[in-house]
Amino acid sequence: MKNTTLVVMAAGLGSRFGGGIKQLEPVGPNGEIIMDYSIHDALEAGFNKVVFIIRKDLEQDFKRIIGNRIEQVVEVAYAYQELQDLPEGYQVPEGRKKPWGTGHAVLSVRGIVKEPFVVINADDYYGKEAFRNIHQYMAEIMDTESGVYDMCMAGFILSNTLSENGAVTRGICRLGEDGLLKQVTETYDIEQKEHGIAAKDEKGNPVSVHADQYVSMNMWGAPPAFLEELKKGFPAFLDSQAGNLKAEYLLPGVIDELIQAGKARVQVLKTNDRWFGVTYQEDKALVVAAIRSLVEQGVYKDNLYDGMRRSKEQD
Repeated sequence: MKNTTLVVMAAGLGSRFGGGIKQLEPVGPNGEIIMDYSIHDALEAGFNKVVFIIRKDLEQDFKRIIGNRIEQVVEVAYAYQELQDLPEGYQVPEGRKKPWGTGHAVLSVRGIVKEPFVVINADDYYGKEAFRNIHQYMAEIMDTESGVYDMCMAGFILSNTLSENGAVTRGICRLGEDGLLKQVTETYDIEQKEHGIAAKDEKGNPVSVHADQYVSMNMWGAPPAFLEELKKGFPAFLDSQAGNLKAEYLLPGVIDELIQAGKARVQVLKTNDRWFGVTYQEDKALVVAAIRSLVEQGVYKDNLYDGMRRSKEQD
């Protein structure tokens, strides 16, 4: 069985959450945060290493709240997304404060991840089915030696990923009859309206989306060679966005370019699980209630990692 790694993007600023560190907000009955449930589901599915992408200034709080605890049940490593982490010859533009995006975040694990990996957002709950499907694909099907990047993604139904408290951003997907991803388009300001679901493109123009479309929630499975592709593409991104202080090097954009160039094939692994997450402060109460319901149904134990901790001690 291949070794597989869970990469958790936790370096976001949490600006829409009111300035707090939304990834570290407790939502479970014993102070668990959303990451706890994603990590639990990933380990249960068969992943055997966790890499956290964080900001250096959050390291002490992050380790105290979750990192030190996770080290008791699985191998843990850290990568740091820093604004100054740029290719040789490049400098941070004056006035730039915004992080460089999800592609740059994942690029920070180069040298740490040497096996197939899945990347997720820290503040999203994905559900057990998605982790099982992706791990099975990565462990049993993924060709890490292929000249075309053999990748996969969890395909969520758009209506299962909306927030009741404001607009969200999703990668709207177009699939082929073979289940492969043909196109993914980053789409913004998606929210339920009386007449249907509203959405906008990157320029703010209205676009049409449908409740039953599949979307990306930044849950991508990739071979380790994909990191070299991210490294190779970053300078070209920087050159093309000179003077744009808000441009981001985003995973969906990178992957879509590779698909269109015939350099990647992405299997969409469909899931009916319902997403929830803490995008806005008002979301927290809904997430707490959803977790409580899952515990009451027996999906999760009160003591989330108890059995896993015992298993590691026996090893």
